[in-house]
Amino acid sequence: MAPSPGSILLSVTGFDPAVWRDEIERAAPGRTVVTEPDGPVDASIHYAVVWKQRPGILNRLPNLKAIFSIGAGVDHIFADPDVPDVPIVRVVADDLTERMSEYVVWQVLDHHRKGPRYRRQQAEKIWHEDRMQPAARDVTVGILGLGVLGLDAARKLAALGFEVAGWSRTAKKIEGVATFAGDDGLDGFLAISDIVVCLLPLTPKTKGILSKPLFAKMKRRGPLGPAVLINAGRGDLQNEADILAALENGWLGAASLDVFQAEPLPETSPLWTHPRVTITPHAAATSVPAALIPPMIAQIESHERGEPLTNLVDRDAGY
Repeated sequence: MAPSPGSILLSVTGFDPAVWRDEIERAAPGRTVVTEPDGPVDASIHYAVVWKQRPGILNRLPNLKAIFSIGAGVDHIFADPDVPDVPIVRVVADDLTERMSEYVVWQVLDHHRKGPRYRRQQAEKIWHEDRMQPAARDVTVGILGLGVLGLDAARKLAALGFEVAGWSRTAKKIEGVATFAGDDGLDGFLAISDIVVCLLPLTPKTKGILSKPLFAKMKRRGPLGPAVLINAGRGDLQNEADILAALENGWLGAASLDVFQAEPLPETSPLWTHPRVTITPHAAATSVPAALIPPMIAQIESHERGEPLTNLVDRDAGY
């Protein structure tokens, strides 16, 4: 008689656990799904599916084989100082990638085609066509972060006719994309980018990167005026006081922000009412259980057949 498969711990904050539990049970009908370990030590749990898990909960699982994040980032996992030394798997799913690319393309096109200006004109009943409309080929969109999400967005923007540049920690070669890497490449990347899209992971090295020193190096004069910032990565990548200052002193022309240092964004934040800021409520790429759970279960099943896990997090790099 074959041994029963190990249990799966579901530990999520900010999501309805019942929806995720139902999807796991649907995709893996032979497994037990629990939301709490059984006692101070639970040897029956072999896998964990998490988002901002309760600190210390994973350290109670001596037979844990892998941790799966239900979001694109994994910084929430490392916020727990007691994360055990087992493989951590980043979620990579077409649905999540496509949703992020939709958001990036939407925001790029909105700024490119002067959406914020025309919305202000509509509110004031002003009929005025801005005839200084550059073509996509005259605008360079720079993407900070060339992982799965950044690469897909780059390809879709290039297909629309934009010039596309990308910056990453290590050198990459991508057809049709001007690539820059490392500290030495950042200045050159910023110098040519009319719109800067941030899709970086949050690590100790990237925390606060969207701040005064970076804004000071961004393009001042281009087809859209001062460069535009779009951040759909993590809130702690940005310094919001510096963003407001850069908008006021002309270092930034506009900003679209989907993530914030404190969420929900406090009602007192001046970002809400700034005329050149577009705010979305961390909605760029929603994690949908039906799209994300089946690839996780497939990985678990292949791992138990002796195959290696994929999309593993580099603990030293933090993503």
